[in-house]
Amino acid sequence: MSPPQRDLTVASESVLCYFHHSPNPDLDSEALLALPLPQLVQKLHSGELSPEAALFTYVGKAWEVNKGINCVTTYLADCETQLSQAPRRGLLYGVPVSLKECFSYKGQDSTLGLSLNESMPAECDSVLVQVLKLQGAVPFVHTNIPQSMFSYDCSNPLFGQTLNPWKSSKSPGGSSGGEGALIGAGGSPLGLGTDIGGSIRFPSAFCGICGLKPTANRLSKSGLKGCVYGQVAVQLSAGPMARDVESLALCLRALLCEDMFRLDPTVPPLPFKEEVYKSSRPLRVGYYETDNYTMPTPAMKRAVLETKQSLEAAGHTLVPFLPSNIPYALETLSTGGLFSDGGHSFLQNFKGDFVDPCLGDLISILKMPSWLKGLLAFLLKPLLPRVAAFLNSMKPRSASKLWELQHEIEVYRNSVIAQWRALDLDVLLTPMLGPALDLNAPGKATAAISYTVLYNCLDFPAGVVPVTTVTTEDEAQMEHYKGYYGDIWDNMLQKAVKKSVGLPVAVQCVALPWQEELCLRFMREVEQLMTPEKRPS
Repeated sequence: MSPPQRDLTVASESVLCYFHHSPNPDLDSEALLALPLPQLVQKLHSGELSPEAALFTYVGKAWEVNKGINCVTTYLADCETQLSQAPRRGLLYGVPVSLKECFSYKGQDSTLGLSLNESMPAECDSVLVQVLKLQGAVPFVHTNIPQSMFSYDCSNPLFGQTLNPWKSSKSPGGSSGGEGALIGAGGSPLGLGTDIGGSIRFPSAFCGICGLKPTANRLSKSGLKGCVYGQVAVQLSAGPMARDVESLALCLRALLCEDMFRLDPTVPPLPFKEEVYKSSRPLRVGYYETDNYTMPTPAMKRAVLETKQSLEAAGHTLVPFLPSNIPYALETLSTGGLFSDGGHSFLQNFKGDFVDPCLGDLISILKMPSWLKGLLAFLLKPLLPRVAAFLNSMKPRSASKLWELQHEIEVYRNSVIAQWRALDLDVLLTPMLGPALDLNAPGKATAAISYTVLYNCLDFPAGVVPVTTVTTEDEAQMEHYKGYYGDIWDNMLQKAVKKSVGLPVAVQCVALPWQEELCLRFMREVEQLMTPEKRPS
């Protein structure tokens, strides 16, 4: 029996045992699962619901949905012990929380889908897991990721492929794909993911939930497992994923506490700014319908325009705004930052391992010697200029060239901030890639990370909110979709988003660095104006 199946059998036995001996035989599981997180917290605090009832109801639901979509990698069996230790006054008292597999959990592997990380259990919990527990939360499962996490799909040779809860031929997104799928299917009320190119935002958008990528150092990353360390040009963020914006705010409120600042003194001690989140003053909102790099699908474009109209009708001011030099930010800065060593550190993780098909050609490209990447880039430039530019940026560089690149990122970030200030914007509304792509397509549609990775490069907080679903009209208009470059990436994207009627589509909300509360306040506004169907049937 493979590890995830074995763990989940343990989980199902615990659930059956609990309900068999339940002190509360008339517990309505469906009603409990339908409770929005703030109401669940309130009932747990008041004692109307027990933490056991919440935990085992969610474990049961997670076990049930996992049979169909394969999103859970491990049942964290000591969650049953954690129940008795949960501090009652914690902001998340008794709340079951799912964790992306890279969050170290004492005694558990964080494999990242790589065999070299098997049988290497963590010696202690990562800081955010410790803080969750101190706030009374009960982490109960690890969720699936794409092998190495360098993908916005979700499959690996150890745990297999995670499917989208809305449609099983579609990807749940990645790399926090197990989280997106589990929460989207109703099997967890709150989860933690990570994002270095869109890895919280893709699965949230593809699975019809909300997710926030904070500024890189707002939440502690201490104890996160990765496959490349020391790459700081494009920064990783940890952040919350949940069914609604209020749940994200509650999670941030809980994590931004004295315990986190004490456990990780490298994180700025900025508590949650309640007055910013609660404010109702009208906002000055920049927006763009396209980044002119990845042509938005008809549903993406409609999502932005309808959201813009609703915001204007609600009294906000909308101003056209497009960050300058987007191709340069993507091809030179982001790709160059992520692969400054030519992919050498990254490739060490794959020695003697199977490579999952979801990674597309990434491994074979990185394995090419530098001269071959250069030659190929030169030859491809007339036909496939984007592919050529990415290839060129994946060559290894010297320390002085890396410093130059990091300086260019700083200069670029300052120029976009200056552009933003010149228009006196509060926040920014942008398209978010959607609907969900077919399974195994993300690895062959690399350029489509353009809407998300830009804000990792800039290190601006960015969140996604579902606002609509694909209509038959959107689907029909896809017939005319060509993309701006007509290259292999555009062609793959065009094929991969078809047959999507009824699938969720989100927009992205962005703020300046350290303005997570303003970003969430804007997301809440969008959610209140646009609320679509929330859950796969």
